[in-house]
Amino acid sequence: MTETTTGSTVLPEGLALPGPCVIGATGGSGTRVVARIVRTSGLYTGEKLNPYEDAVELGFYSDRWIDRYVQAGGDVAAEEHGAMESDLRAVFADHLSTLPEGATAWGWKEPRSIYLMRFWNETMPGFRFVHFLRDGRDMAFSENQNQLTKHGPAVLGDDLRKAKTHTRSIALWNRVNLAAADYGERVLGPRYLRVRFEDLCSEPGATIAAILGFFGLEGDVEAAAAEVRPPDSLGRWRLRRRKVIDEITGTARPALERFGYL
Repeated sequence: MTETTTGSTVLPEGLALPGPCVIGATGGSGTRVVARIVRTSGLYTGEKLNPYEDAVELGFYSDRWIDRYVQAGGDVAAEEHGAMESDLRAVFADHLSTLPEGATAWGWKEPRSIYLMRFWNETMPGFRFVHFLRDGRDMAFSENQNQLTKHGPAVLGDDLRKAKTHTRSIALWNRVNLAAADYGERVLGPRYLRVRFEDLCSEPGATIAAILGFFGLEGDVEAAAAEVRPPDSLGRWRLRRRKVIDEITGTARPALERFGYL
């Protein structure tokens, strides 16, 4: 793959515009159902997927680069930026090797793509991003704390180092989602769409229609909406002690307010 006239440094001419459609979130947000819906509506998301519909090779890419990129605030040295690009070309060579002829939309679902939004935009100016959100108070008590385990030190540094897991979890949720929203709104503009899991559960038809329209897909919205099942864990934070609720709410108040949870 060589650099193209479209400004992409990692994609061949035919795939640079329109660029990839990407779904990202902090872990445990419920992106699997979104990935399934867009895939059945015609978005190529790759063949090497894990049970959560994450693109496996993009996940390995996240393992290799997120911490270094985050710790540098996105301002990695030119040599390292070049290494990230070279690595991504190899990842795409594999990810796109089974792209059907005539496919009109492609991309991937790998939640941790949220940490690399700036890099995606720098290397693929046509990329579109769905920022998927779930109430951080629910996320604080999720069994899925993989992102906190893998990237908590890079994101939080020494902040809350001795705090309990639920406090560190919602602190990461607060910081990562605010940064994504800031970048999406300020830089991506119409190539950025923020979607709340709670809205998908309460208004599946309208929410799915918005996602499909954003990615330029045509699908059976009614059939897709019928597959949405709000989980029993929705609102699980309400069962916690008031002291704990007050603590995590205070930790993430900026994001909870901005995203309509308070």
